[in-house]
Amino acid sequence: MINGVFPYLSSALSQELQCSICLDVFTDPVSTPCGHNFCKSCLNQCWDNSQIYKCPLCKDPFSKRPDLKINTALREVVLLFKGNSGQSKSEVLCDICDDIKMKALKMCLECQISYCQTHLEPHQRVPNLKKHKLIDPVEKLEDYICQKHEKPLELFCRDDQTCVCLNCAMNDHKNHNTVSVEEESRERKPQLMKMQADVQQMIQDRMKRIEDLKHSEELRKETSEKEKAESIELFTDLIRSIERCQSELLEMMEQKQKAAEKQAEELIKELEQEITELKRRDTELEQLSHTEDHLHLLQIYPSLSRPAHTSSCTEISLSDTHESVETMKKAWIQLKETLNEKLSKTSRGIDEKLNKTVKKTMQQYAVDVTLDPDTSHPHLFLSDDRKQVEYRDTKLELPDNPERFDYCPCVLAKEGFSSGRFYFEVQVKGKTDWDLGVVRESINRKGMITAAPEAGYWIIVLSNDNQYLALESPPATLSLRVKPQVVGVFVDYEEGKVSFHDVESRTVIHSFTGQSFTEKLYPYFSPNIKKEGRNVAPLIIRSVNECTSQI
Repeated sequence: MINGVFPYLSSALSQELQCSICLDVFTDPVSTPCGHNFCKSCLNQCWDNSQIYKCPLCKDPFSKRPDLKINTALREVVLLFKGNSGQSKSEVLCDICDDIKMKALKMCLECQISYCQTHLEPHQRVPNLKKHKLIDPVEKLEDYICQKHEKPLELFCRDDQTCVCLNCAMNDHKNHNTVSVEEESRERKPQLMKMQADVQQMIQDRMKRIEDLKHSEELRKETSEKEKAESIELFTDLIRSIERCQSELLEMMEQKQKAAEKQAEELIKELEQEITELKRRDTELEQLSHTEDHLHLLQIYPSLSRPAHTSSCTEISLSDTHESVETMKKAWIQLKETLNEKLSKTSRGIDEKLNKTVKKTMQQYAVDVTLDPDTSHPHLFLSDDRKQVEYRDTKLELPDNPERFDYCPCVLAKEGFSSGRFYFEVQVKGKTDWDLGVVRESINRKGMITAAPEAGYWIIVLSNDNQYLALESPPATLSLRVKPQVVGVFVDYEEGKVSFHDVESRTVIHSFTGQSFTEKLYPYFSPNIKKEGRNVAPLIIRSVNECTSQI
């Protein structure tokens, strides 16, 4: 605050910093969702005695009791105001009262005495005293009195930006531009109101960001729960399919086993009958081999010489058993194919949903980025909307300001970021060479540049149409399955992370992690030289709407 001016702005500023409940300067100020400010204890006491939560000033109702957080920015303004205005918890007492000191109502700068309401009466009645300068009581009266001449500080020197008395104005500030403190105070009041409006806007912006973050977190939780339920349902279907296939396979094997057992029983029975028949024939042959009845032997020989009847059950049984085994093998192969197909679909579905979720999360932080002509190399041409940059052989006549790159064909965005997360997308289609990323504000912009994280550069590059590098220390070669047409850059300032993404294939190209950011970061672009006409396509910053349409 400008030296000497603040005391005379106290009255105007105190009204802006006054709680509408206790009618005093804020203590631990908090803000409601509708934008009004109150003392934290006053607002809590007001809501503790009510079942309905609404703003005490505009009566705007809230569906649930807001979680009150101290407005640190406004609290700093209040503390600055109290410190400069001389406010304190102790009261200023009347200098005239003898026995019981009453609270001072006003203080006279001419008399340099504080007065209660009773002893102030002469200053309101006597003509000469009515001309004296009266102010609200303060503990440090010396802030209002010229220490050199012991006169009231009634004037403000605009040349030296300080309050002076009449003697100072006639001597030390004789040829300076001086005005009354009241006039200067009136001109400063709109600035204070603008300051307050800026502070309130900052409050609203941060509260909106908190609400957006909470809403995003709720959406993320809902999406996560939905995906979890879908995954459970999918795996439940898989388990059911396995159980069904297992049941069918076991049933088929049981049927085949029963059929084989039945055939085996029939075969055993038939073989036992054949054994009985063969034993009978063996007995007959034994008897005939010792007989002397030659006529009888010749009569029955034809029947005994015919081969005994045998069944083909053994062959049938083996054939059916082989068929059963083959059938089971086929069933098992089919089951494995079904499982692999379902697992493959599940994996693809989960990967797709995961990539889509990550994409949505990043694009919530999409920012509108434009190119800064004050940083652009003289051979770079920017489009009128500051969204495209290309290299040309013609050199522009531009001032060599400290911000401009004079050797490397680079340009920065006009927007810088010193906290939170931000995301932007750049079309690199048709190019054989380019550089993209973010840099810190204090990077060297003159002469040769060594691009690495320790120098303030977090970038990736394409060279010779197919060589991708992440400029780590040392540089790391990147192996990409497809050539990106649109590259997304996502930065998490607090986490110290810069990641690059292929927007169309929804894959991560590279990530710088574990970084420590202490300065403002600016998006960085280099379309590189034309390479004999092979690299003439521009780098194009995609708009927020285009980013959203890719989800």
